[in-house]
Amino acid sequence: MAHIPRQLFYKLTTALIGWLFYSSVVASAAPNWDEAMRGMLAAIKDDAEMTSLYIGKDKFDQNVLTAMQNVPRHEFVPADQQIHAYENRPLPIGYGQTISQPYIVALMTDMLDINSNDKVLEIGTGSGYQAAILNQLSKQVFTIEIVEALAKRAKDTFQRLQLDNITVRAGDGYYGWPEHAPFDAIIVTAAASHIPPPLIAQLKPGGRMIIPVGSRFFVQHLVLINKDEQGKVTTRQILPVRFVPLTGGH
Repeated sequence: MAHIPRQLFYKLTTALIGWLFYSSVVASAAPNWDEAMRGMLAAIKDDAEMTSLYIGKDKFDQNVLTAMQNVPRHEFVPADQQIHAYENRPLPIGYGQTISQPYIVALMTDMLDINSNDKVLEIGTGSGYQAAILNQLSKQVFTIEIVEALAKRAKDTFQRLQLDNITVRAGDGYYGWPEHAPFDAIIVTAAASHIPPPLIAQLKPGGRMIIPVGSRFFVQHLVLINKDEQGKVTTRQILPVRFVPLTGGH
């Protein structure tokens, strides 16, 4: 029977104890994404109740909440922000842009009343998180991002997560995507000084659009636009918000 020299045995034992201790520390330090997700969903529900007078309801559609639960927000933020991924607040994603507060993502999605056959246009891909939520609820999502590096990063994320029904293009979203119009729903995730006429034109009769309207330094309002079957457009202010500005040649 072979014997391990006592000195080597002590070294191996010490190394093993050290490795087990390190592993336990790493395991305890690893984020509990499921618990964090539950906290985020609870915060969204609380915010919906608190803003019920603005939004006209005290809770969001369960399909929207399920979509939020199914999309891992930590996959859409930079590595140094992942620890904060499920906090109910916006986070920086680089290039002067942010990933929106989860409550705002849920609110804007809920207001669009999307169904499984809808074709949706998003202006301002950013991290890709909002598009991923829309992908859970609709048939197809088209999304435009003016910052080319963000468009590429979002596209890579969609491919990695196998979100195959999202089409990304780098470009100026103010003019929409006429080749794929009309859209059942349009969502704009940057504040415009006015509602872009090209987007109204690309909205299908019976469709909805939601957009923050206002300038960077003044009050912005989230505005819901409805186009009826006859093409008549009506608007409704939902609540004050704060978004990065819509940029581009316009």
